[in-house]
Amino acid sequence: MTDMPPPLPHTAKEQAQAAPKWPASRMLRWIFGLQLVFAAVLLGSDMLRVLPQLAFPSSAPDITQPLGPGDQTRRYDPAQIDPRPARPGSRPIPTTTDMPSRLEFIDAVWDGQPVITLTGQIAPGDAARFADFLTTVDPAPTQAFLNSPGGSVQDALTMGRQIRNLGIGARMTATDICLSACPYLLAAGTTRTVEDGALVGVHQHYFGKNTALPAFMAVEDIQRGQGEVMEYLSDMDIDPLIMRHALLTPPDEIYLLTPDEMQTYNLTTPD
Repeated sequence: MTDMPPPLPHTAKEQAQAAPKWPASRMLRWIFGLQLVFAAVLLGSDMLRVLPQLAFPSSAPDITQPLGPGDQTRRYDPAQIDPRPARPGSRPIPTTTDMPSRLEFIDAVWDGQPVITLTGQIAPGDAARFADFLTTVDPAPTQAFLNSPGGSVQDALTMGRQIRNLGIGARMTATDICLSACPYLLAAGTTRTVEDGALVGVHQHYFGKNTALPAFMAVEDIQRGQGEVMEYLSDMDIDPLIMRHALLTPPDEIYLLTPDEMQTYNLTTPD
């Protein structure tokens, strides 16, 4: 008598129980493989963003070269920008020999008024540090001296709103710089003074974190970031046309604004 095959399962539960199951080792290999794929995508998106700059570096003049109308684009590398010695008596705290890798906050007295200085790159998390710092300053500062090559856009926008809410003015002396995200701090001042010789520049920003997203979602992230910047400039009463220069200037270059342009866009206020 021949053996009869086992009866086929009829219910969904019986079918699920009868279905072959992957061993745990195979599942782990699949998970590990997916992680490698995501890592490759992340690395690839970073390389696609950086390689063009490495293969075709900016041929623009050095940032210290004199400007002329229509000749305002300069090479930009925040890690290679050295502070310029401040003119004695022009600011409460002289510039240091190195540009800090994240903002340094100092409170002082200048011309009989309580002031603060913000020096260095704007690192992620500096907005929270700045909020904590402001709670320690008494009396409240009347002006903020800026000297920064830029950095985190989101932190700059948050700090800018803190500056405006406290009614603090923004000031730059002749040897100060305010590049990339730093002009959003300058825009926040209730008064905005930029001495001749100071460098104020804008360029394209990178919004958001690097993630393995479809192209349309990456574009959406960039557009959302630009929308936040436009809303911020409007709230600060800055002409949003200033962003035209930023959008046309790649990240490895900086467009330095002339004094006339800063007045036209209301980035500086009358003395």
